[in-house]
Amino acid sequence: MSNHRLGFVLSTVTDAPPQEFVELGKIAEDKGFDAMLVNEGAGDALANAMAIGIGTSTIKVGTNIANIYFRHPFLAAMTAWTITEMTQGRLILGLGMSHRAVLKSLGIEMNKPRKYLREYTRDVKQYLSGEGGSGLFKARPTEYSAQVLVAALTPESAEVGGQEGDGIMPFLTGRSYIKTLVDTAKTAAKGVGKDPDDVDCVMSIPTFVSDDVDAARSAARYNLAFFGQMPNYRKQWRASGFEDEVVGLEEAWQERDRKLAATKVSDRMVEGVCVFGSAGQCRDQLAAFHEAGAGMPILAVSPVNEGRLDATRKAIELLAPK
Repeated sequence: MSNHRLGFVLSTVTDAPPQEFVELGKIAEDKGFDAMLVNEGAGDALANAMAIGIGTSTIKVGTNIANIYFRHPFLAAMTAWTITEMTQGRLILGLGMSHRAVLKSLGIEMNKPRKYLREYTRDVKQYLSGEGGSGLFKARPTEYSAQVLVAALTPESAEVGGQEGDGIMPFLTGRSYIKTLVDTAKTAAKGVGKDPDDVDCVMSIPTFVSDDVDAARSAARYNLAFFGQMPNYRKQWRASGFEDEVVGLEEAWQERDRKLAATKVSDRMVEGVCVFGSAGQCRDQLAAFHEAGAGMPILAVSPVNEGRLDATRKAIELLAPK
């Protein structure tokens, strides 16, 4: 088995109670996974991370990512403080700015997002170290280390992760582009007096496990087509070398046609962005992502002709580090 770190992320759009997430965290821990994170698509990622942390004993828990527009940085930091204390330092706090259209649907204005991301990350780190705040809202330091990572699809966000945080948390990044983001974060860290070797890259990767490779590839193509409607991901894919695919996706989404968009996702793009196929193929692809700069790949599992929970349990079993 590989000695590389490997994690898992659960989706809050999954139709499952928190107890199910806790059970999956226990199984992943028993199988040797290094982390069980939760995204913030349709639920509270920090609350779910807390539940998993209380129900486990060694696996790291956290967010991939927590939306910076949902919580004041003081509340985010103090919730992170609580989880860190309860889990004795097992928290990975991923922070990100989400997407303008998503926030608009909730009546939230995205104003100068990268500036806010920088300030928010800096504030959270300061609060966790016991600095900042006053009176009733005086920050309390944690005796444990709390890793704070920044969602990074661009060099500008990777710079924030290196300067203000402890590293980066990319998603849907082409394998060829990971080095650009990691190098940017390390250079930024060095520029403010940090050790660049301490900069981490925890990378969420769309994962489709099936012995039917064609079906897995098709599911991956349809998945990427969905994300192709979001400008931030299209910008990243352009930088990753998928210009023709992005042009096709833009045209398809002008028609609001996801099926058409899926036809614009090339095999080359699926192979560069996703992990898919049999367990053996998936392991080989994960090794390639690690070699490209992903310090800890995080499996973001989607189903292939099955339910999401079934797909999740299967992937935990088949891709287990031990």
